[in-house]
This record gives sequence, C-alpha cells and structure tokens, in this order.
Amino acid sequence: MNKNSTLLYASMAFMLTSNVALAQQVITGKVTNGTEPIAGATIMVAGSKEGTSTDAEGNFKLTTNQTSGQLQIKFLGHETKQVNFSANTPIGTIILVPSGEQALDEILVVGRTLLDVAEDRLTPIAVSTIKRDVIEEKVGGQDITAALINTPSVYVTSQAKGFGESSMTTRGFDQSNTAFLLNGQPINGMDNGRVYWSNWNGLSDVASLVQIQRGLGSSKLAISSVGGTVNFITKSTEMQQGGFVKRTVGNDMYRKTTVAYNTGLMKNGLAVSLMLTDWKGDGYMNQTGGAGQTYFLSVGYKVNDKHNLNLMVTGAPQWHMQGYTASLKNFLEKGRKYNDNVSIINGVETNVRKNFYHKPVANFNWDWKISEKASLATVLYASMARGGGQSQRTDATKAKVPYLAADMNNHQWYGIVSNYNRKLNDNLSFNIGFDLRDYKGTHYRQVTDLLGAPSITHEVKMLVPSQSQLYVTSNVFSTNPWKTWTNSATAKEDRIAWEYDQIIRYGGLFGQIEYAKNGFTAFFQGSISEQQNIREDYYQYEPGKQKSDAVNNFGYNAKGGLSYTLAGHTIFGNAGYYSRQPYQNNIFMNYANDINPFAYNEKILGLELGYKFTSKYFDANLNAYRTTWENRVTSSSFIASDKDVAKYDPNLIAIGELIYQTNYGVKQDHKGLELDFAARPFKGFTLKGFASVGDWKYDGLAKTILRNEDRIQLGIEEKDLTGVKVGDAAQTTFGGGFKYFIIKDLAIDADYRYHDRLYGALPSNGSQTLRLPSYDLVDAGLSYKVVISDKNTISFRVNVNNLFDEFYISEATSYRTAGPNDATWKGINTSNYVLVGWGRTWTGSVKFTF
Repeated sequence: MNKNSTLLYASMAFMLTSNVALAQQVITGKVTNGTEPIAGATIMVAGSKEGTSTDAEGNFKLTTNQTSGQLQIKFLGHETKQVNFSANTPIGTIILVPSGEQALDEILVVGRTLLDVAEDRLTPIAVSTIKRDVIEEKVGGQDITAALINTPSVYVTSQAKGFGESSMTTRGFDQSNTAFLLNGQPINGMDNGRVYWSNWNGLSDVASLVQIQRGLGSSKLAISSVGGTVNFITKSTEMQQGGFVKRTVGNDMYRKTTVAYNTGLMKNGLAVSLMLTDWKGDGYMNQTGGAGQTYFLSVGYKVNDKHNLNLMVTGAPQWHMQGYTASLKNFLEKGRKYNDNVSIINGVETNVRKNFYHKPVANFNWDWKISEKASLATVLYASMARGGGQSQRTDATKAKVPYLAADMNNHQWYGIVSNYNRKLNDNLSFNIGFDLRDYKGTHYRQVTDLLGAPSITHEVKMLVPSQSQLYVTSNVFSTNPWKTWTNSATAKEDRIAWEYDQIIRYGGLFGQIEYAKNGFTAFFQGSISEQQNIREDYYQYEPGKQKSDAVNNFGYNAKGGLSYTLAGHTIFGNAGYYSRQPYQNNIFMNYANDINPFAYNEKILGLELGYKFTSKYFDANLNAYRTTWENRVTSSSFIASDKDVAKYDPNLIAIGELIYQTNYGVKQDHKGLELDFAARPFKGFTLKGFASVGDWKYDGLAKTILRNEDRIQLGIEEKDLTGVKVGDAAQTTFGGGFKYFIIKDLAIDADYRYHDRLYGALPSNGSQTLRLPSYDLVDAGLSYKVVISDKNTISFRVNVNNLFDEFYISEATSYRTAGPNDATWKGINTSNYVLVGWGRTWTGSVKFTF
C-alpha cells in the first residue's frame, strides 16, 4: 500500500467517524425534586423510542440522532415535564413537581400491553383520559358515565329513569357500538353489544382510570368499535399498606359507605387489596328507589423480577325500580319527577317495573418480562350473571289474571386474551395476540308475585299448534339479586312465555407493527375473527329440533396511521376499515330459530386527521373525522300510546306497554370536528375546555319490524331515511371548566356544558327525528383536605349538579309536529314522549385515609 492510498483510507475513515459523531448527539442533565436527586426517572425523546433513565444521583446521559427536539421527563407521583433541547447544549437541572394525581405508570401495574391505554402513544389518536381523583370528584352519586360528560363528541343522558339507567353515545353512535373493556376484558353484551350500567354500578368505586379513545382508537383486540373504545382500568393490587373509609350522602335519601384496605407488598411477595361498598336511595324520579353493594378483591403475587400474577374479583349486586319516557304534558303538569310506571294497586301508589342483577367478574393476569425487548401479557376471565326485569303481566287464558313476572337474562362467559410484544430495534416494534370467548345466555320468564292468586295458567305455544300445552304454576321467585343464584325457575312449568339459550363462540387474531424515527411514526393494526352463533329454543320446538343451524361469520379489520412531531407540535392521520359480524339478536328472526336473510356483515370506514400541541402551560387537540357505516341493524323501544294501540292490534298491545322496533339495512354517515384544551397559566389553577360539531345522518332505505313485549310481530314497514338526522345525541356541544386551589388543600371547581342540535330517537310511526330544544348546564364542587399526618388525612367533597335547576329534555322517543291547536313547550308538541333530565341535585362526602 503506497502513501497516497494510506492517506486516502485515513481520510475516508476520519470522514465516516466524523459523520457518525455529528449524527449522534449526547444530551446530559440531572433530575431532582427541588432538594433531592430522583433516581429512576424516565427521559424520552418526543416522537421517538430513544430514551434512558437517571442514575442514583439523578444524572442521565442520552444519545440521539436528532439535533433538536423535546424531552419528556416522567417519574411516579410527579407531573410530567417537557424540556426543549438542541445539539451540544447541556440541559442542566430539571425539577419535577409532585402531582396530586397518580401517573399512568403507577396505575397500570398489571397487563400493560393488554390494556390498550394510549399513554403518549407514538402515533396519536383522539383520546381523553380521566384519572382517579377526577372520577371521585365528578361522579358523586351518578353512574361512571358522568366522568366522561366533559369530553368532545360524548353525550350522556342522566339516569333519571333509575339507578344505573344512564346511556352514552360517542360521535353519535350508541353504547352498543362503542367497545367497553375492563382490564383488557370485553364487557359489551355478546348477544346485542349493549352495556347496562346498573350491572356495573361499582365501577366508580374500583376504577383507577377511564380512557375514551374516540373513533379508530388503539385497541389491538379483534373488536370493531364504531364510536370508539372505553377502557376501564380497575385498582390493581396496591403496593403500599393502608386504606380508607368513605361516607357519601345526597339528594333523595342517597346513602353510600365504602371501606377499603391494602396489605401492601409483603415479604412473601403477596399483596392483597379489598374494598366493600353499600348504597341505597329513593331515586330522583318518583318510585325509582334502589339499593346494592359492591365487592372488590385483588390479590397480587410478584414471583420474581420477570413474572407478576394478579387475581381480581368484583361484582355489584343491585336492584332498582324503573321509569321510562312519558308525555311532555305530564312532566309539565306533574313535575319532572313524574313516573309513568306508577299506578294505583290496592289503593297504594306502586311501581312494579324493577331491575335486579348480580354479575360477578373475575380475571387472572399474568405478566412475563421475557427480556429487555420482549414481554407477554395474558388475561383469563370469567363472568357469571343472574337477574332480569320485572313487570306486570296477565295470564294467557280468558281469566286475564294479573301477576308480576321477570324476564330473566342469565349468562356464563369465559375468555382469554394474550399479547406478545417485542422491540425489534430502537425504531421498530410489533405485537401479536389472540382473543377467545365462549358465551351462553339463558332467557325465560318467571313469576315474582301472584298478587293474591293461588296460581296462573300459561300456554307453551309450539310451532305446531296441536303440540301446544297448558301448564299451571304456583311458584314465586325472588327479585333479591343475591338470591337469584339459588332461587330461580328450573322446571318447565315455571318458565313461562319463552325459554331459549344463545350460544356464541368467538376467536380472533390481532397484530400491530409500529415504526418511529426522528419525529416520524407509522403504525398498522389488523385482526381477523370467526364467530359462531347457535340458538336453542326449548319452548317452540319439539325435542330433537330445538337447536338451530350454526351460523358462522368471518370478520376482519385493518387500520393504520402516520404522524410527525416537531418540538411540541404533532400532526397525524389514521384510517381504518371494519367488516363486523352482526350480533346474534339480529341473526335470528321472530325470536325463533329462523335465520335473518338481512343480517349481513356491517361495513365501517373511518378516517381521521388531527393536530396536537403540548407545552408547559397549554395543551390542545384538534380532530376531524368521518365514519360511514353500512348494513347496520338498530334496535330501540318506546311506550305505546293510544295512537299506537289504534294503529296496531289492540289485542296485542295496550297503552303503557313497550313496543320494540328493529331496523335492518340502515346506513349512517357521521363527520365532525372536535377540540379540547387545558391551560395552566399559574400554579394552582387549571382551565379546560372542549367543543364538537357533528353532521350525523341516515342514508337510504330501511326495513323496520315492530314487536310487543311478548315478542309477537305487530307489523313490518319500509322507510326512506335519506337525510334524516341521527338522534339520541347532541350534534353540537361545547363547554369549559376550571379548578382553583384557594389555598394548598382547599379547591373549587365548576363546569359548563351547552348542547344543541339534539334529536330524538327514530320513531316507529315515521321517518323523521324530533329536534329538541338546546340547553346548558352548570355543575360546581368544593374539595377540602385536612392533613393529620404523613399517612392520615380527612377529605371533604361537595357536588352540586345542574346548579341553576334548568328544565330540559335529554331524549325523545316520538315524532309529533305541533299543529295550530296543539299545546307546545319551546316549539315541541307536548304530546311527544320524552325524558326530562335531573333538576338540581347534590352529594357530599367525607373520606378518612389511613
């Protein structure tokens, strides 16, 4: 080798090493709490997977390819901090401020890769997160849905119909089309997708975190949520010893007591958390009282540094009386607490409509840290439920003997979800998993009160009339939710009106790959699933012919997205397509084993664009979306009026009874804009705001089938729904709120919400939805904490909802225009059936923590 060659190679080597040196920037700094160094704090380069942690002295050294950007510094129990950096400039000392809230890392102790919680997700989504302290402050005596009311594109009707009777829509889609997960476990009903909040009354007690991902979301499961995905994360096993006692009181004799205790992590690696709650109240609407309990047990075991186990068992047995919509005229004349279900029986005002249910849930989580780059999370779960809804009936024979009966909806549900996550390199990671479910639902009617009669006679109607039989029953069964497990009808003669099982088996595979480098990120998610539906009818079919043919449906979904982050600014776009299997209630027709020829897979297309800005003092999110949904099936119910009875067969329907309607072949087109922000202009003050504007419409023809409470078909109609506004949610909402610490442990807060372009449900007697008057509400609260010692505190909280006692309509189930001679209220014909929201309500609580 000559001198020239040697010089050339040396020059090339110098240039290469120089380029590498220039590409690799080294950032140094120190993290403290103002007085002491913080060891183990996490430092990440925003928009990438480059990161490190502080040493025992709080110092860190981070190598990155970026010449400038933003660092995110996190530590448990402290507020996350963003710090800008540039090449060759030392960061210096970073001071983290203690936070009153739990950090997500502190909450998500179990099943992190299963829970689908978007925590600084590299490819952003439209998301809102509500932590434990906000849940505890805002919910009071309401359902946990109250924690989501100050969220863009979310509309929650109050539980004026009774405890646990609230409902929620997301981007105009009802809660049967929003996926709800509990610690990674799907909780939407497998037969119809619905969620009844009375069955989940204890969620507000046990939830440490609620996160709603609007639209496509980040869920890896083979679930095709349309409106979005809501994750409920319960308390994991607490690692510190202690507990609390809490007493809550409220309007209409609401009383609630909660006791909790945590052993902390013991020397044997075990930790146990236990919580018990008892509640009761008279209810806001007349004769809608209720009572119930909540139990929660979590047992954690740290096997070693690689394996963690956690068993959680929870349930919320309850009963409550029910109200429904009524004519606006009755509410105006008799007050907003009027209940159409109340009647005079033996000279006494009585409400016979009652819901009672007990649904224990258990899940077992196993987290395995395989290596620094790979992990496996698995949850095995089970749910067993007993209960139903009571109403007054009459015997099928000529005597028409009145009695009370409950429509039972029991089930047993088992499942397993497992997810393997691997980091391939600093920029690329993937996960893959499976989701298996097995469900059996049992449905029948049983007598709960003979109302003085010695017995009733009922007919088992077979498809072949000559095979129909008369049965006599004198047995009465309890509506106590605890007793439904041992006191329930099992004999043929005690199961009246119908008796059938729903069997659903589901298997899904899902996966995701995500790439991030220099502020640019991209992801792709996909899933495939197979669902089998079988219906077994013991009432209408002779032995040997009771089981339907198995109906198998294949479904899939695919979604992907891109984003780019520069300093505190992020822009992103996501797109997804779903082919979702229909629910079993829509697969079989006429409440028999007849297969519905209209029950095709539903087709959903979702598109999103978004912008995020984060800084020390101000955060904001702006989202635009469009969702189209074809081949969908919608179901609802309404109270029969005199006009409905005249329209249909009077022998099949009476005034005040429920009419069920099912619409097939519906198409919906939803688009809109969403904005939310949070400002922290000075210490102790936070200002938040949100706004959403939607344009949600039906499109095309739909076929509607109507049935009475005995599920006998009343008629079939065809409607042209093109351009009809989607109801049950306000298409324009905006609001804001603040929290201000007057002194260190004394804070006031208030929230304002405005709702407009709110339409009623699609009625059976037309193809239009009723536009309801706009309304606004103000809620306020006061919090005070007395610190007794490092571990002992007493906390006080007072909530006042609908502070100015506004009278408003939250939903409607009819469409009746106002003629020249009709009575009206704010332009609404007062003969329309509506639900009036709660007036001014309040709760107060005191909590002793030890």
